[in-house]
Formats: sequence, structure tokens, C-alpha cells
Amino acid sequence: MGSSERSPDVVVIGAGMVGAACAYYCSAAGLRVTVIERGAIAAGTTSACEGNILLSDKEPGPELDLALLSSRLWSEVAQDVGAERLEYQRKGGVVVATSRATADGLRKLTAVQRAAGIDAIDVSSGEVADLEPHITPDVVSGAYYPQDCQVQPMLAAARLLQRARGRGATVLPGTEVVGFVRDGHGTVTGVRTDSSTAPVIHAGQVVNATGTWSGQTARLAGAPVPVLPRKGLILVTEPLPRAIRHKVYTAEYVANVASSDAGLETSVVVEGTRAGTVLIGASRERVGFDRSMSLPVLRTLAAQAIAVFPFLAEVRLLRSYLGFRPYCPDHLPVIGADPRAPGLLHAGGHEGAGIGLSTATGHLIAQVIAGTEPDLDLTPFRPDRFGEELVAA
Repeated sequence: MGSSERSPDVVVIGAGMVGAACAYYCSAAGLRVTVIERGAIAAGTTSACEGNILLSDKEPGPELDLALLSSRLWSEVAQDVGAERLEYQRKGGVVVATSRATADGLRKLTAVQRAAGIDAIDVSSGEVADLEPHITPDVVSGAYYPQDCQVQPMLAAARLLQRARGRGATVLPGTEVVGFVRDGHGTVTGVRTDSSTAPVIHAGQVVNATGTWSGQTARLAGAPVPVLPRKGLILVTEPLPRAIRHKVYTAEYVANVASSDAGLETSVVVEGTRAGTVLIGASRERVGFDRSMSLPVLRTLAAQAIAVFPFLAEVRLLRSYLGFRPYCPDHLPVIGADPRAPGLLHAGGHEGAGIGLSTATGHLIAQVIAGTEPDLDLTPFRPDRFGEELVAA
């Protein structure tokens, strides 16, 4: 890999949604990119999520800034690649409150969200019923978020990688990174792989975009970050005529997203897909990489969904699936260059928001590598922000 023609400027480790976005934006910046993926494209967390691009579940702060940038960039990507080819839908979100206390909390949230730049519209129970005719009559009030969008995540990752390949990027699936190459000053100058054809790939910069496994990848590079798996289960119904028009969830969902509890939490999220199936989530549980299905959790999610949409009681479930969200203790992703290992950048730890935040993450990583001023201050996301006790844990 000595010649400049064969040696990339950037190696991206991971071909999920975030890695695909890094490759898309780095290649757009004129950088030579190689993507290395130990499995198949988008086979990790990207294959086990709903494809949400949300502003509605964000409170003011660095993550919302990232989400607002990402929302704008997703609409640009949809124009570039084609909305249909990503199954990109500006479907909007509806958050419902079923008690007075929750309704008060939701009103306070929408007020601060509006001040931060989100289009958040307070709606009465009657207006919620206009938006979602099949919703429970128990709704006290709600909020409508026209900016909430959705993509088909595996399709979107594949399309972004396809676009990057069209700009000269190389994608190596079925190839695992087993170590890092460093120079005499400790700067990361490439990766070692398990491939006999490309055992060492030199690069000017290496991006760790390995999702739930980015903690392990970071340790391998000698620059640990505390990214942990948080398990989530999703139910899928039989195909139905279009009965649910938006992404609909209860106001409790926002609290659960922000919670640091290791125990099980469930708060219902219901939405239809192009295929007519209805997706029902979302549980959150820190149990390592335990892939067991829990019948009580599935029953709880089903019961919560029926409480919001009573007609679902008569609908058959087709299947359920699970995935692991890459979770950081402070609920912020890790984005940017790692001062502990020059030449290494991180793009991970987005928890359940990785699809939505991927475009901004890839865009910012490309700006850092290209040496241009990033559109956002990356200080809140810096990889070395954690104390040693958190990293060790």
C-alpha cells in the first residue's frame, strides 16, 4: 500500500448508517476513502431499528444542535440520491399525553423546543384525533412535529455507500480490523485486518464508526471511550391498510430516552411503514449483548400500543426483532479527533438516534479531516471527555 494511488486518505471502520455517512461526505470532499466492515453492509444496529430522523424527542442542547443540522442535511441527501431510493418520508410526529401532568410537561417541552428552532405545534385532543383518527379517546392533548422524518435504514446506508463508491471509494465487507498501525510518534497511520489480500491498509486518518462495538475498537487503538450496548425490542404487525399516519409516541418516551437507568424501560412508539406493517417499540435495557427475546417485554409493548391505538388489539403480530443501541453515559455521541491517538477520529455512541444524526456526524467528520471549520462546536462530543472510572467501567 505504498503508492498514493492505492493508499486512501481515510479509512472508515464500519459500514452501518454512520460509517456510510462518513464515507459519503468524505468522498464528496474529494478524499480517497476505504470502508472496512467485518460483516455485511448495514448488518449491525442499522438493520435493527426504525429509521427515525427525529427532532421531537430532543431537548435544547448539543444533541438538538446536531439533530437540526442533520435534519437539513437529510433533506439534501434525499434530493441528491432520490427520496424514493431511501424511502425518505417527511411523515411528521405526533406526541400524545394521556394525563394532565404529562400534558403540562409536554407543553413546557414544546415551548423550549420552539425557542431552540424546532417546529413544535401544541394540539388539542380533538386536533390529535384529526391527525390520527384511530387514536384512543383518552388523549388529553398532544404536540405535532412536521419536521420528523423516516428512512429505510439499510437501504439508506447502502445508497450512501453506493454514492461514495461512484466517487471512487472502496468498500471491503467481510473484513475485520484486528489492530492499528502507528508511526514512531504514536500517530495512527492505518489499520491491520484479517484479510490476506489487504493485511495492512495505510491511511492519513482512521474513523471509528463501529456503532455498538466502537468501545472495543477504541480500546484496540489505545484510546478507550465508554460506549455500551442498550438493548431494544421492536414488534412488527401483519400488513394493514394505512391506519397510522405519523410516528406516534407517548410523552413518557422523551423521559426514557434521556434516562440513565440500567433497568428495563418501555414507552410506546407506533408507526406505519410503506409495506403496510406497523412497527411498535421501544424498550431500553442495559444487559450487555444478551440477544434473548423477553416475552414479558413484548407483552408490555403490545399492551402499551393497544392503549394508544385500541384497534391494534385485533391485529396479528408478524414478528419481533431486537438490536443494540450504542449508549454513552452522558447521552451524547462521540464525534471528532482523539487527542490521545492522533490520526484517529470517532463517530459513535448515538444511542437510538444514529440514523437521524448520521448525516451531521459524517459531514462534521469530513470537515475535520478536510481541515475546514466544523459547522458545530465539537467540544461537547469530544472523545476524551470521560473520566477514567467511566472508561474503565
